[in-house]
Amino acid sequence: MLSQTKKINFYFLASFVLPCAFLFNSCQTVDLYERVTAIPGQEWKSNFKPQFNFMIKDTQSRYNIFVVLRHNEKYEFNNLWISLSYQLKGQPAVTGQYQLPLADNQRWLGTAMDDLYEHWIQIAKGISLQSGEYTFTIGQIMRKDPLENVLNVGLRIEKTP
Repeated sequence: MLSQTKKINFYFLASFVLPCAFLFNSCQTVDLYERVTAIPGQEWKSNFKPQFNFMIKDTQSRYNIFVVLRHNEKYEFNNLWISLSYQLKGQPAVTGQYQLPLADNQRWLGTAMDDLYEHWIQIAKGISLQSGEYTFTIGQIMRKDPLENVLNVGLRIEKTP
């Protein structure tokens, strides 16, 4: 059985602290979509092109689009060239090529955890999207094939604040 002091602490926690925590947490930016795909054998072959599907319902908001990339310290280039295409269901696909900077002359640009590096590289900022189902496809277009020491590639789409 709980003592009177423990009951008061429990009720204080349940009635005040937890609702405040939920209130503060609800002020955070809500990510619309993030998905990451593992690269088989940590060797990204040019014919491996992961697809990412999601639905847009809110056409009033603007969105930022990021490519998410994870590699280890043995990755041998300062950048990564990708081909990214997107298609709204029922529309023709749109394809572009992007150079993703991963390092400067002194260090990796992403966040590090031991010998692993993660990059969120913004490729579009504050764009409007039509309502509907989208498919994004990402492929590597580097001269080296397969591209070694790449662990994951993904897509992150978030609403602008």
